[in-house]
Amino acid sequence: MLGLQEREQDAARFVLDDMVEDIAERLAFVRHDPARALVIGDYSGNLARHSLGKAQDIQEADIVGNHVIDLQQPHPAGGHDFIAVLGLLDTVNDLPGALIHLRQALAPGGLVIAMFPGAGSLPKLRKAIYAAEPDRPAARMHPLVDTRAAADLLQRAGWKDPVVDSHDLNVRYGSLDRLVADLREQGLGNVLSSAAPPLTCAGIDRARAAFLDQADEDGRVTETFSILTLSGRRSLAGT
Repeated sequence: MLGLQEREQDAARFVLDDMVEDIAERLAFVRHDPARALVIGDYSGNLARHSLGKAQDIQEADIVGNHVIDLQQPHPAGGHDFIAVLGLLDTVNDLPGALIHLRQALAPGGLVIAMFPGAGSLPKLRKAIYAAEPDRPAARMHPLVDTRAAADLLQRAGWKDPVVDSHDLNVRYGSLDRLVADLREQGLGNVLSSAAPPLTCAGIDRARAAFLDQADEDGRVTETFSILTLSGRRSLAGT
């Protein structure tokens, strides 16, 4: 039997790895060499180790654990010239407020890059869940932000040079159960405050069948994670 540490190392984290790689490429492109950086949500630690090695002060935080940050509250320390947020923002209730707090935690001219799954993610899973409850479907996924809404939110939050874009991460699955396991391992499960009633055994069977109905000739279903990226700066005047 695998020990806890071995199981954690073997857990799926391809969404996080994709975000870390993308942010690293963006930092290299803009030639932004931060001296004081804040990384939120990278439980792998790879972004801080491999892409921010020149920074004199790197803080790593999460919404759980020893270094906790509440994204919906003002940050305890400011003056960062770079902040990365990986995931997390799609699950906050007050996203406009979270974006304002991020901007205020920057030094003048500082840069934020935030990435999280956006609208268009998991279409095959959604179709399977609808098929499981054809008469009275329950809310089982939290709402997701699209590119147009994200751009409006950045402008409302006062970000300078706001940019919003997205890319698709495609993963092939042989079963619904494997997809659900991957979501849970990556903390991408249901975060709604009011949990829906559990699916019945018959409902689960219908969901599994509906998922595999979308398989290709190899018996694999290609599921999509649409990763939304928000970037912007605080003005040089510090507003």
